Amino acid sequence: MGSLAKVILIGNLGRDAELKKTPSGTSVLEFSIATNERWNDREGNSQEHTQWFRVSLWGRRADALAQYLQKGKQVYVEGKLRARTYQGNDGQTRVSLDVRADDIQLLGSRADAGGWGAPAQGVAPPEEPAAGGGVGEADDDIPF
Repeated sequence: MGSLAKVILIGNLGRDAELKKTPSGTSVLEFSIATNERWNDREGNSQEHTQWFRVSLWGRRADALAQYLQKGKQVYVEGKLRARTYQGNDGQTRVSLDVRADDIQLLGSRADAGGWGAPAQGVAPPEEPAAGGGVGEADDDIPF
């Protein structure tokens, strides 16, 4: 059996996505997202940790999504995780968590953070919930 290294992230873009082309003409979209973890410590004080990830998306989907991925937008990213070490300007060794995205979904409503705008050809922005919160009759059995 083979092996699998996959990561799923839901976070907010830390900067606008940047679309680049390789020398062979392949599109690559690069951006960073932040995930936040919040908890209360033993003394009851609120704590927070933010983890940053560098994300790249390759090919035609990079072209299609470039206009939608703007700072502050919430996204779902699924892909392969790689840890990369490098030397910072201060000479310290640092680690970067890089994700090569296989799937990206736009989250939130069109009204969030200025809206998603008009859809690119072949790419649909996220659907907004139906009136009434999107709860159907089949959901009446849910105990919470």
